[in-house]
Amino acid sequence: MSVASHDNRKQYGTNERLAARARLVTKYTISDIGWFPWIAGQLPLDPGASILDVGCGPGWFWSSAMERLPKDIDLTLTDLSEGMVREALERCTSLPFTSVKGKPADAATLPFAAGTFDGVIAMHMLYHVSDAAKAIAEMHRVLKPGGFLAVTTNGMGDMKTMYEIATVLGSPPYNPTAAIFGFDQANTMLKAQFDNVRMAQHPARLRVTDPEDVFLALTSYPPGDTASEAELSALRGEISRAFAAGNGVLDMEKQFGLFISVKKDG
Repeated sequence: MSVASHDNRKQYGTNERLAARARLVTKYTISDIGWFPWIAGQLPLDPGASILDVGCGPGWFWSSAMERLPKDIDLTLTDLSEGMVREALERCTSLPFTSVKGKPADAATLPFAAGTFDGVIAMHMLYHVSDAAKAIAEMHRVLKPGGFLAVTTNGMGDMKTMYEIATVLGSPPYNPTAAIFGFDQANTMLKAQFDNVRMAQHPARLRVTDPEDVFLALTSYPPGDTASEAELSALRGEISRAFAAGNGVLDMEKQFGLFISVKKDG
């Protein structure tokens, strides 16, 4: 079992487990520009646009990238988890948008009429969907002609050093989410729905200095979250050896990509 095959409602009822994984990116990324501000700068957002965030999580993107976003947009937040929608609304309602609303929703059956939104955003979530192609078709359906879909995901080499450590628990030596919906799958599935698809990769790497943050990340999802004491001890040993080999740090390649697809106009 992997991070991509877990019980989504259990994993994402609150942001606790997600935060353990996000900490590595927010705390240790080395880049001229942060991930969320970089995404905001890539989005073709027009003033007055109506935007749907599918799999919004706790709404971190919107609060973190406000300085690079138009203020007068109408934002709709959806997530399979009611807890995530509730937290996202609490975080985003006070932001200077024209309107912010939200409701729980399944990405494969979005409860909106065709041609409702100027833009749809699905950040690092399509590997959790049982049928990503169906979800992409739904996002295409609810877009207005000329509207855009922004999808983010991981490449197969993302944080490879950390995932090699996790093999002691029986995990594969690569980011399991990328094997389900990585760069290649995203490109193929998006081109099946959209004529115009472009991809950009965030120029960044990771330099982790605290072994405990790696441990917390690897035990925030299966099989680490149900590992025995003996398995956890073995994991800590592998983490210690990796940091010792790196003279106290763990340098890793970061492969986060953004795909922007535009619905045919007319």
